[in-house]
Amino acid sequence: MKRELFCGSWVAIVTPFNDGKIDEIALSKLLDMHLEAGTDGLVICGTTGESVTLSLDERRKLMTLVSRRVAKKIPLMLGTGANNTSTTVEFTREAADLGADAVLVVTPYYNKPTQAGLIAHFKAVAASTPLPVFLYNVPGRTGVNLLPQTVLELAKVRNIKAVKDASGNLEQAMDIIRNAPPGFMLFSGEDALNFQLMATGAAGTISVTGNVVPLQMKQFNDACLENNWEKARKLHFDLLDLHRGMFIESNPIPVKTALSLMGLIHAEFRLPLVPAAPATIEKLLPILKRMDLIKA
Repeated sequence: MKRELFCGSWVAIVTPFNDGKIDEIALSKLLDMHLEAGTDGLVICGTTGESVTLSLDERRKLMTLVSRRVAKKIPLMLGTGANNTSTTVEFTREAADLGADAVLVVTPYYNKPTQAGLIAHFKAVAASTPLPVFLYNVPGRTGVNLLPQTVLELAKVRNIKAVKDASGNLEQAMDIIRNAPPGFMLFSGEDALNFQLMATGAAGTISVTGNVVPLQMKQFNDACLENNWEKARKLHFDLLDLHRGMFIESNPIPVKTALSLMGLIHAEFRLPLVPAAPATIEKLLPILKRMDLIKA
């Protein structure tokens, strides 16, 4: 049976740096990993990609590099959100020309808009593009929670197609899944809750862990979408320690550290993020060794 374009194992890919610049060589290696694993989609310039530390020109360059490399072999979603509507609209308007198949738009951070303000914001963004719009709710990072009734109101907008839920609130996510109109999807944005959300009707995952184990995340999502819950449960528990390890410190510090320990990228960050503490590395190493991701 043919699968929908927007479902399954999506990965919020890291942005590798080298000497303060985007590391194009490392980026190509990461993209090849996802092509080989069969990752269903990639999110560029999300939280994991350190988007808020990238200039608009760097975001454009990054999206162009990825689009050229995967050559339509993997659908792409561009994170276009900012903490104000005008900048978000400006970048969203460019997304299709940069090679995006959809846009991921985070709730405006720091401003703490009301729910009415969020509705007005997302409607303005959706009106600026013909692309599918994915809402992104991550209150732990933004200071504002996109409530279920707000999501359901926005789901009435023609090209607002889904929400990435990283609220950590299962009841909230289930309210959205249960009451969503046909065609509107919820994606898990909280890796430790992937199984629970998929079991209650999520369409896929937008994962941090998928940077490290793209094949296993693809297998997990495929099992869920095929209703093979015994296999999905086993894969989820196999990955659970790694899921938790990815959030020992602020994302993307642990995931970029893990990829560095695997020899794939430099453990380089943009301030105000700094390299992982020694205690974090001590916790990550046995997880990576146990999963045969690095040599014992």
